[in-house]
Amino acid sequence: MDAASPQTAPPEKRIQEFLAERYGDRAGELVVAPLSGDASTRRYFRLQDGSTTSVLALHPEPFVTEELPFVVIRSLLASWGVPVPELHDHDGARGLLVLEDLGDLTLQEVLKGASEVEREDLYREAVEGIVILQRETGRGQPKAGCFQISFDLEKLSWELHYFLKHFVETHRRADLSAEDRAVVAEAFHRLAEEIASWPRVLCHRDYHSRNLMLYGGRLVWIDFQDARMGPATYDLVSLLRDSYVDLDEDFVAHRAEEFRQQALPGEGREVFQRRLDLMSVQRNLKALGTFGYMAEVRGNPVYLPYMPPTLAHARRILTRYPELGALWRVLARHLEELQ
Repeated sequence: MDAASPQTAPPEKRIQEFLAERYGDRAGELVVAPLSGDASTRRYFRLQDGSTTSVLALHPEPFVTEELPFVVIRSLLASWGVPVPELHDHDGARGLLVLEDLGDLTLQEVLKGASEVEREDLYREAVEGIVILQRETGRGQPKAGCFQISFDLEKLSWELHYFLKHFVETHRRADLSAEDRAVVAEAFHRLAEEIASWPRVLCHRDYHSRNLMLYGGRLVWIDFQDARMGPATYDLVSLLRDSYVDLDEDFVAHRAEEFRQQALPGEGREVFQRRLDLMSVQRNLKALGTFGYMAEVRGNPVYLPYMPPTLAHARRILTRYPELGALWRVLARHLEELQ
C-alpha cells in the first residue's frame, strides 16, 4: 500500500523524483510533454521512452492507490468487459498514475472526418457501452464507493443552483429579482425531485465525445472516476446532447430508441422520452455552470465556444414542456439564447 505522506514538492519535481526512482540513470533520456487537461485539478503528461509512450496523471494530493476512485472503478469496468486504459504504474505518495497511452483521437475528433455509416457505428458502440454498464452493475452491487453515492435530490439541486450562480449570475452578470429567484428555486426543486425519484443505475457521469478515445479499433473510456448511481438516461443524455458535437434530431431519436429497446424494453416510449428530456435539461444546465465556473473562476476560456450549443439543447426542452414554462421565461429574460 502506498504511504500517503504530505505532498510539498511542486508538480515537476514530483515527476522528476518518480522517474529517477523508476529509471535511474536513464531518466534524463525520457521526454515528458504536457497534455491538455480537463475541468479537474489533475494534470496530464505524455512520457516518451524511445518508441514507447505512456500517460502520467498527476493528482493535486497524495492518495492510497487501491482506494483511489479511478483505480477502483477502472478495475470494475475492466472486469465487466468495458474498454479502459491499462494501469502501468503508480506512486500514491506523489499523486501519480502511469496509464496506457490511448493517443489523441477522441470521438469528437474522429467524427469530423467520419462518414454517416461510420458515425452510426461509433454511436451504436457508445450506446452499447452504456447498456453493458447498466446490465453488469444491475447483477449485484459491490461495496465500492461509486455505489454508495448518487444523483439524489440534494446533488441534483446543488448542480442546478451551481448553474444559476456561475453561469447566469457570474458569467452573464444577470441580476435576478427576488420574484425571479423564487420561481427558479421552485422549478429547480420540482425538476430535481422528479429526477431523483427514478430508478438508479451506475453512471459514468461524464460520458461524452471527449471522454471516448478511439484506440485499437474500439472506443475506450476515460475520466470515469466520478461514477455514481443515477438515472438510466443520464449517460445517454451526456452522449446524445453533447456540448461538443452537433447531432441532428433524427439521429438522436434513433440512437435513443435503440438504447430503450436494449436497456429499458419494459419502459413505455412516453415515459422514456420524458425522462430523457428532463434529464437533458438538468445535465445541460449543470454543464453550463461548469463552463461559467471555468471561465470566470479558473480563468480558462476553453469552454466558451460550447456554451451556445449547450444553451440550444436546454432551450429545445424548456420550450417543449408547459410545466417548465415559468423556468424558461425567467431564464430567457436573462439569457437571450433561450428566447
